[in-house]
Amino acid sequence: QVQLVESGEGLVQAGGSLRLSCAASGLAISVYNMAWFRQAPGKEREFVAALNWSGSNTYYADSVKGRFTISRDNAKNTVYLQMNSLKLEDTAVYYCAAQFLTAGWQPWTRGEYDYWGQGTQVTVAS
Repeated sequence: QVQLVESGEGLVQAGGSLRLSCAASGLAISVYNMAWFRQAPGKEREFVAALNWSGSNTYYADSVKGRFTISRDNAKNTVYLQMNSLKLEDTAVYYCAAQFLTAGWQPWTRGEYDYWGQGTQVTVAS
């Protein structure tokens, strides 16, 4: 059974930092492209960041570029999202997603992903 379990949720002041983790079981992330999406109340789930299977390519939404960093540790079967300089508008539930390695992957497209985590809440306060 495949599971992606996010952790690291929290309440943080604007300008602060938080690191999310996504621990995978039932699959080896070394053959998966990985991503983070987020969903704020009343809004659609949106792309945040992605990392290809080898870690050689990263992709970021314009809204988080320069502030967030996605990384992976294949030995720990875990993906991370380091979030710095957090803003009020970063408040959302953050989801981890995995896409089995295939050609033509479009990192920002929700439908590309085979597995999703249950989400973890990030709240940024003023």
